[in-house]
Amino acid sequence: MSVAKVADYFQQYGLADRIHVFQKLTATVQEAAETLGIQADQIAKTLAFDLDGSPLVVVTSGLTRVSNQKFKASFGKRPTMIANDKLEQIVGYVAGAVCPFALNPGVRVYLDRSLEKHDLYYPAAGDVNAAIRLSLQELEKYSHPAAWVDVAK
Repeated sequence: MSVAKVADYFQQYGLADRIHVFQKLTATVQEAAETLGIQADQIAKTLAFDLDGSPLVVVTSGLTRVSNQKFKASFGKRPTMIANDKLEQIVGYVAGAVCPFALNPGVRVYLDRSLEKHDLYYPAAGDVNAAIRLSLQELEKYSHPAAWVDVAK
């Protein structure tokens, strides 16, 4: 299970105990919010894209969608999502478990400005029923983003 990979990653920072593994699926924003008892926009949603053969993930607030126009303005091309059946091979996690931590080599991370709304977020933690509680500052620190972007609508 990839949750072990995320736990190993956060163990080095003393934060592995913040990972929550649930009996219920938390693969969608709504499932995760209901299980955690939080607002859906406090879920940090990680979306995986292919940019000319180079993978990247964008972390957004849970209720947002990616704007094609804004994505193109930031990255020079319209977004092309990585197909679910290729996610694990390319990014390192299956659909519903993608997170911005301990990714496969070469996957760049970007944080979207929609995250500036809250101080506390729950991104996935490597499995479809796992999440980790992080402050916005911790999310930025431990995801090692290449940059902040404005691609959400």
